[in-house]
Amino acid sequence: MKHNVLLRVMSLLSIVLLSIHITADIVRGPDRWGPQSLFGVLIFVVLLYGTLVLPERRSGLVIMLLGGIFAAGMPVLHKSVNLAKSGTFLFIWTLFALGAIGTFSVILAVSGLLRHRSEGKIMTAVENENPDRRR
Repeated sequence: MKHNVLLRVMSLLSIVLLSIHITADIVRGPDRWGPQSLFGVLIFVVLLYGTLVLPERRSGLVIMLLGGIFAAGMPVLHKSVNLAKSGTFLFIWTLFALGAIGTFSVILAVSGLLRHRSEGKIMTAVENENPDRRR
């Protein structure tokens, strides 16, 4: 499997798991639904844009790196979980999955950034242009 495709898949998985986790936080009570939730939607839009539209660019790799760091940090942020509430299994499983997938995404994104840097992929405006328009 191509390195960048694997990073895309891991980033999409972490976005899905983050959305499930945040939803569980809202349902369980630590977070509340309200106008501040629109900020979370904006973050998801940026993560999706970086993963789906900009995966070959340095900015896309940086966005996926930040998403991976955020996902990997979820288990650390939730080190004290109230186990008395229902739905604990899914909540804890999501934390484990976010930690593993987020860490793997960070490794892949850093590797991609280093490869990007070593290849010197700096495109000029003419190289970035559609070949059909140059005629």
